[in-house]
Amino acid sequence: MLRYATFAAIIAAFILFVAIPSFGVWSYALAAFSGGLVIVGIRDLTQSKHAVLRNYPVLGHIRYFVEMIRPEIRQYLLESDDDEVPFSREDRAIVYQRAKNVEDKRPFGTKKRVYDGGYQWMTHSIQPKKIANSDFRVLIGGPDCRQPYSASIYNISAMSFGALSANAILALNKGAKAGGFAHDTGEGGISRYHREGGGDLIFEVGTGYFGCRTLDGKFDPEKFAETANDPQVKMVEIKLSQGAKPGQGGMLPASKITPEIAEARGIPMGQDCMSPAGHSAFQTPIEMMEFIEQLRGISNGKPVGFKLCIGHRREFMCIVRAMLETGITPDFIVVDGKEGGTGAAPLEFANHMGMPLVEGLTFTHNTLRGVGLRDRIRIGASGKLIQSFDIARTLALGADWCNSARGFMFSIGCIQAQACHTNHCPTGVATQDLLRQRALVVPDKAERVANFHSNTMKALGDITGAAGLEHPGQFMPHHLLMREKDRDMVTGEEVYPYMPEGFLLREDDDRYGYLKRWRRSASASFAPNDGGV
Repeated sequence: MLRYATFAAIIAAFILFVAIPSFGVWSYALAAFSGGLVIVGIRDLTQSKHAVLRNYPVLGHIRYFVEMIRPEIRQYLLESDDDEVPFSREDRAIVYQRAKNVEDKRPFGTKKRVYDGGYQWMTHSIQPKKIANSDFRVLIGGPDCRQPYSASIYNISAMSFGALSANAILALNKGAKAGGFAHDTGEGGISRYHREGGGDLIFEVGTGYFGCRTLDGKFDPEKFAETANDPQVKMVEIKLSQGAKPGQGGMLPASKITPEIAEARGIPMGQDCMSPAGHSAFQTPIEMMEFIEQLRGISNGKPVGFKLCIGHRREFMCIVRAMLETGITPDFIVVDGKEGGTGAAPLEFANHMGMPLVEGLTFTHNTLRGVGLRDRIRIGASGKLIQSFDIARTLALGADWCNSARGFMFSIGCIQAQACHTNHCPTGVATQDLLRQRALVVPDKAERVANFHSNTMKALGDITGAAGLEHPGQFMPHHLLMREKDRDMVTGEEVYPYMPEGFLLREDDDRYGYLKRWRRSASASFAPNDGGV
C-alpha cells in the first residue's frame, strides 16, 4: 500500500491545516492547496484512462510532467554536441552564431571520431585559391524558359504561412531580400507577409492549388496567371511530394483558418481545408509535362519545375520518358530528402517512408545523365543542409543548388522545441498565437536571416578555395572521401559515381539496377509496363 502513501499524507495534511489553524492565514492557504491535491487524488483514483494515476494518485503526475519536459532536459543537460535529435547542438550553435555575426571558430581540434565508419571529409589543394566574392549563383532556366532566374546556391526551402507565423514569414522574406536569395512559399500560397517582405519568391503549387484554385479545389489558370506574373515571383515549383510525409495529403481544420490564411490560400472561412495526396491537374507522365508547359506559358516563360521525394524509382523514370517523348522538360527539379520535415508527420512516415537525400539526389542526377537531359535541367536539393560542408558535399553529388528550411528557422530563433504542430511554439516561429509570435521581432530576425546566409556562403567560399576551386559548383564526387567501415577509406566517386552520359538510351550499363527500372517504365502511365507493381 506504499503507493498510496503520498495521497494519504496529503489527506492528513489537509485535515491538520483545517482542524488546527495555528499558522493563521498560512493555514488557510495550505489547507486550500492540500485540499486541491485531495480533489486531484480522488479524480485520479476514479478515472479509468491512466493506470499509473490509479495506482499512484497525485504522485503519478510527476511522471507525466517529466515526460513532458524530457526533450528540454535532454537537449540542454544530457545530449552531446553531435547527438542528432534531429539536429545536433553543434549544428544549431553554428546557425545561431552566424546569424548573430559572432565568432564561429572552434578551439582544440575536432570532436568528431574521424576513424569511425561514416566520417566524411573534403580533399584540399596544396595551391588554394582566395575567393573574394562568395555570392555564388546558378542560372535556372532551360531552352524554353524566357525569364531565367539567377538564384543563390543556398535558399529558404518551402514552409507555408499557417505552419509558420506571420512574423516568421515576414522576417524570412525580408532577410531573403536583404541577402539576395530566394524564399519558397510552401504550398500554402503567397500571403500578404510574403508580399510585404519584397524578397524573391518561388511559388509552390501543391495538390490543393492554394492561390490558384477554383472553389472546388481544382487548378484555376486565371488565378495562377494573376499570381505567377507578379514580378516578385521568380520561379514556379509543382510539389509532387515532400520528404516529411511523401504520399500524404493533409487537412487544415476550419477552427485554425484565420482570415489571413484564407486570403493566402484562396479558400472560404468556416470550412475544413483539404490538401489531397495527389494532383488532379494531371494523371499521367505525359499530362504532367503538358501541365508544366501550360504553367510556363501562362507565367510568360518563368522557370517551372517540380519537387519530389523519390519513392518508386521507376515512376521518376516514367516522367523522364515523357520528357523525351514530348520534348517538354522542366527547368528544374528539387529533390527533397526524407530527412526533411518542418511539418508534423505520422511517425511511420517520418521514420520509414521516402528516400534519403543522398540516394534520391544521385538517382535523379544519374537518370537525367542517362538520357542526355542533365545539361537542360537544374537540380536543387533539400534535407538537413546547415553547414557549408553539407552544401559542398551535396553539390559534389550532383546538385546545382541547395535549400534549407530548419536552418533558416534556427536563424530566426527556433530552439528545436518540436512543438510546431501544437500552436505552442515558445519562440513564435511556428504558431498562429498572436501573443506567442509577438516574441519574434521582425527587424532583428530579418537581419539574422541575412547574416546566416552571408556567413554560410563565406564559409563555403573558404572550403571551395581550400580545394583549389573557384566555384562550389566545381565540386565533384572525387573531392569527397568517407569511411565506409571503421578505418576503411573510400572516395565519393566509388560510392556515388556519375553514370555515363546516355547510358540508359544505349542500355549499355546495368549497374545499380537503373536499366531494370528503365525497361519497366513508360511515358503513358506511372504504372509499370509489364503489369507488375
